[in-house]
Amino acid sequence: MSAPAAMSSLIAAAYGYCEAVTGSQARNFAYGIRLLPADKRQAMSALYAFSRRVDDIGDGTLPHEVKLTRLEETRTLLGRIRAEEVDEDDTDPVAVALAHASRRFPIPLEGLDELIDGVLMDVRGETYETWDDLKVYCRCVAGAIGRLSLGVFGTAHSNGSAGSGAHEAARAGEYADTLGLALQLTNILRDVREDAGNGRTYLPAEDLAKFGCSDGFRSERMPSGSDFAGLVHHEVRRARALFVEGYRLLPLLDRRSGACVAAMAGIYRRLLDRIEREPEAVLRGRVSLPPHEKAYVAVRGLSGLDARTIARQSTRRRL
Repeated sequence: MSAPAAMSSLIAAAYGYCEAVTGSQARNFAYGIRLLPADKRQAMSALYAFSRRVDDIGDGTLPHEVKLTRLEETRTLLGRIRAEEVDEDDTDPVAVALAHASRRFPIPLEGLDELIDGVLMDVRGETYETWDDLKVYCRCVAGAIGRLSLGVFGTAHSNGSAGSGAHEAARAGEYADTLGLALQLTNILRDVREDAGNGRTYLPAEDLAKFGCSDGFRSERMPSGSDFAGLVHHEVRRARALFVEGYRLLPLLDRRSGACVAAMAGIYRRLLDRIEREPEAVLRGRVSLPPHEKAYVAVRGLSGLDARTIARQSTRRRL
């Protein structure tokens, strides 16, 4: 393998900016990508910084019409990156870093168009009647990130070899998408109170009605007769099924990429465990993991334990 080309100081500075954004604003994400080699960590930071920009437009306090304009401007910038029209001396460090990363790795940049589409749903105040409706949103804002990340990670079976391993590798994008759905549904459960305060409800309306929770989550106390715990446990079961399917991605990745995914997904699985044990905690504030638990999850990821377990389970299913 030939040595990588030397990186200019301008590109290095652009990546440095993206890594600073990631480290300060995405604790769980930053924790996972620390396990990657430098080139993949830089590319993931560029993806995060661009995605964060899109999210911040949607979540910010700008007037509605200004948000729509800013999102379309961001889509135009993405078009420039895709067309390789961003030079390394461009004044936007996120664009410089992402343009370089997309030349280094086969990143499907259309996934960022999907992210913009998902944030537009937020800006327009869309709600979701069924899980199938919500899945469309989740695939835009999280499944797409899984597929973008896979462009950086690659797969251990990407050499096109015949056999069941190659067949599974062909489904890697599907597994990455499903794992993104699992993470997003966990996020939605964790943030029901915060989202309600911002006028947003993501859980399917038919689920809310089934458990008597249609009035929303603006208070720590749910209305008499509602079954909030039942609602949470229902969504937890759905998220767990998505994790089971999405975790089939792990054995398809190289050791350090698998460790990164296992760490990030493992943190969210443990958040899901906490939410399941005490559903009402999400009405009081954001549920999080202490640093020592995150460290344990990272060690499990680096050991390959999760990947080996999933590989054995997949083998048994094929027999």
